[in-house]
Amino acid sequence: MTVGLETRLREVLGKKTADALADGLGLETAGDLLGHYPFRYAQRGERTDLASLGIGDDVTVAAQVRAAVKKTFTPRSGKGRGRGGRGELLEVIVADEAGRSLTLTFFNQGWRAKELVAGRWGLFAGKVAQFRGRLQLNSPQYQLLAEDADDPASAIEEFAGTLIPVYPATAELPTWNIAKAVHTVLGLVPSPPDPLPAPLRDRLGLLDYGTALHQIHRPESHEYLGAAKKRLKWQEALVMQTVLVRRKAESAGEAADPYPEGGAILDAFDARLPFDLTAGQRQVGAEIAAELAREHPMHRLLQGDVGSGKTLVALRAMLQVVAHGGQAALLAPTEVLAAQHHRSIAEMLGDLANGGQLGAPPEATQVVLLTGSATAAQRRPVLDAVKTGAAGIVIGTHALLYEGVEFANLGLVVVDEQHRFGVEQRDALRAKANKPPHTLVMTATPIPRTVAMTVYGDLETSRLTELPAGRSPIATHVVPYGDGRWMQRTWTRIREEVAAGRQAYVVCPRVGGDDTDDPNIGDKRPPLAVTDVIEELRGNQLHGLRLGLLHGRLDADEKDRVMRAYAAGDLDVLVATTVIEVGVNVPNATAMVVLDAERFGISQLHQLRGRVGRGSHPGLCLLVSEAMEGTPSRERLDAVASTTDGFALAELDLEQRREGDVLGAAQSGMKSHVKLLSLLKDADIIAASRTEAAALIDADPELKRFPEFAALVDDLAADRGEFLEKG
Repeated sequence: MTVGLETRLREVLGKKTADALADGLGLETAGDLLGHYPFRYAQRGERTDLASLGIGDDVTVAAQVRAAVKKTFTPRSGKGRGRGGRGELLEVIVADEAGRSLTLTFFNQGWRAKELVAGRWGLFAGKVAQFRGRLQLNSPQYQLLAEDADDPASAIEEFAGTLIPVYPATAELPTWNIAKAVHTVLGLVPSPPDPLPAPLRDRLGLLDYGTALHQIHRPESHEYLGAAKKRLKWQEALVMQTVLVRRKAESAGEAADPYPEGGAILDAFDARLPFDLTAGQRQVGAEIAAELAREHPMHRLLQGDVGSGKTLVALRAMLQVVAHGGQAALLAPTEVLAAQHHRSIAEMLGDLANGGQLGAPPEATQVVLLTGSATAAQRRPVLDAVKTGAAGIVIGTHALLYEGVEFANLGLVVVDEQHRFGVEQRDALRAKANKPPHTLVMTATPIPRTVAMTVYGDLETSRLTELPAGRSPIATHVVPYGDGRWMQRTWTRIREEVAAGRQAYVVCPRVGGDDTDDPNIGDKRPPLAVTDVIEELRGNQLHGLRLGLLHGRLDADEKDRVMRAYAAGDLDVLVATTVIEVGVNVPNATAMVVLDAERFGISQLHQLRGRVGRGSHPGLCLLVSEAMEGTPSRERLDAVASTTDGFALAELDLEQRREGDVLGAAQSGMKSHVKLLSLLKDADIIAASRTEAAALIDADPELKRFPEFAALVDDLAADRGEFLEKG
């Protein structure tokens, strides 16, 4: 039987196995299965690091049976009782050569002692638990390896000799069953067509596709395994970068309205600035101004650390467009952030935002806000101003995407925190322009270079790294939640800041009520809720201070009322969730307490911390946590406390988190197409593949010479290409 990569697994493996692979892992074709690579390789006799196992982990370990002991016990209930009302427990101790041990427990399965004899090696799969201080697997699945490694019919041969592939598996579908399925399919698939262009493959000395597939699943040696991984990583990187390069080339051919540099309203705004732009703001501003003046749409990513002045740079770009008859739309992910942008931009512009009013300068425009919670009466004048072009700057949330929002001449789309928007939402705003608009994507989360190359590779990238004059330093400390003296001092510091005429934030991980959907709770207490914490603070630690409450469930009017009161100094402390994470700017706020800080990521903590120290007084951020010294959670907090360099923290974040999380679920097909490539370890391959992709597209834009490679590129483009249409 000849099997191709598109052959359905049901035709090859039978209904039961095929259904298990499809239901449990989403693998439906031979190509899907062969693309389900092992995530590690066990080796008989190697030192498996049993000490690294974590409670609750689903693991597959290679270990040797050291002892098996039968015990009897009386169950607390009828469940688990054998004959005579007593149960039988089989405890099996397995260990690696370094002496690290693990206990396997089987209830009323004493017969397993006949095969789990001392000296036998095996693969054992299950969830790690702890009992009386010892790690154990309860009723694990297992596959024993042959006693004689030279026996060709043994499990050793079945699991590829000395290197045993361990696959991402499920409880119902252990790794050895997947390995058997892969072995069957590999034997039926002839050498598949190689999608990589032959000249490139030969020049780089890469394995052919068929050999790479065999060696990744059944490696003859570590050397062959390394060569297989290199070849398959190159394929992933080159396909991805070719999609990005082709998108960039296509957008360069589009026609957009040009907006010359300078202009009356921009010149008037610059003349009023009470401070000098930083060197970075001047340089990035010049890059953007030059691109806006061209007849092809700008596609630029503006990233900068907390407080680096991205909004000012974006505003100057918007004013350049407005000065020459265009409109600019700023799309924000939350109503709090949209309202904050509206307030800050209106304040910066002064009477330049009073277009159409008596006494306004002739070059003035209108700055309007549109959110989903606006009433019909509130929306009507805004929609009219947008449609007629009287509103040069339009700020809003997803409400900008609705039917009925018509622009007179949309020339620039600014997307703030773009990763929070879906493909359809971004495309809906672009579709409201007469011609392809210029696009500026802003992110307040510093992005590691390899992530920017991978996710934003079709955008020109600008970085703001220096802080404007007047920004104050921020001191960050980790506070142990269980230490009463430290906690008392924490709240005393907040009172001291308020007594000095300044303000503070208290941040909690959740709102309250039934929102206990944190997947990391486990057996721990629920995360602290903002609705509970504010009552506790009012009655005890911060009694007598003026406290305000802010979270995402409040209606828009209440959110706006609270933020205005806080900005005006009518509240001493704002107790909030992460709705304040980005964009909120209250220069008088100097202190922040983050409760349950271990439940936040590195980048999120850095963004939260950026809400303080925005004025002339130093900032203070106190990270309150139950995390113990030496744990990964505590190390993460200590890292945040040790530096305010967001780009350094972004690299650390990439090291500590799963890269799929960094890329984000919104990246559509990214996860399914990138399986081996590491953003952290394979920067050289990513960079080199970028150069190769550019050369391929330059020589053959349609990739007609390499149809198999073109098919992979088209597949990825269809899966996530729309995501790459930034804005």
